[in-house]
Amino acid sequence: MSWISMRRQGGARPAAPFLLNPGDVDKLQGWLRMGSLPQRIGQRARILLLLANSLTPKEISEQLHVCAPVIFKWCKRYQKAGLEGLSDLRRSGAPRKLDAAKIKEILTLTTQRMPREATHWSLRLMIRYAGVSIWQVAQVWAAADLKPHRLKTFKISNDPHFADKVVDVVGLYLNPPDNPAPHG
Repeated sequence: MSWISMRRQGGARPAAPFLLNPGDVDKLQGWLRMGSLPQRIGQRARILLLLANSLTPKEISEQLHVCAPVIFKWCKRYQKAGLEGLSDLRRSGAPRKLDAAKIKEILTLTTQRMPREATHWSLRLMIRYAGVSIWQVAQVWAAADLKPHRLKTFKISNDPHFADKVVDVVGLYLNPPDNPAPHG
């Protein structure tokens, strides 16, 4: 019976057998015995071992509680790059870091100005004024312990050098030194 006639009868096309290199089977099984294996790597190893044991993607999906595209993704990655393909790919670009001038601008706006269109600063208003991401504003405010959205407790600082004083603290929080000084 051909694939076309099976399809017309409602049957699915039989899957091509999935083969693992013999050495890779041993490595994957060894990984699963490790106590310190990251969960995501363990799941990928289980997917490949179950595929090699002739389970269908549907059966694996039900057993491991993952969707079929995840199974196909790791199958293809293994076929292209072997066990190295199971590692997470590097993401493009490094996270953007704020320089001291931008941190100072956010702090100055937050502590010494009121937005024209509102009674207090919100994250969304600040990202429009400062031109940075919500996450970056949240990090600066958290590092400076600022909560301008809480009207009952937030006060505008009268100190004209407040932003200068906080920039060093926030800078350390957002960009900690690589080698902290030893305690002693």
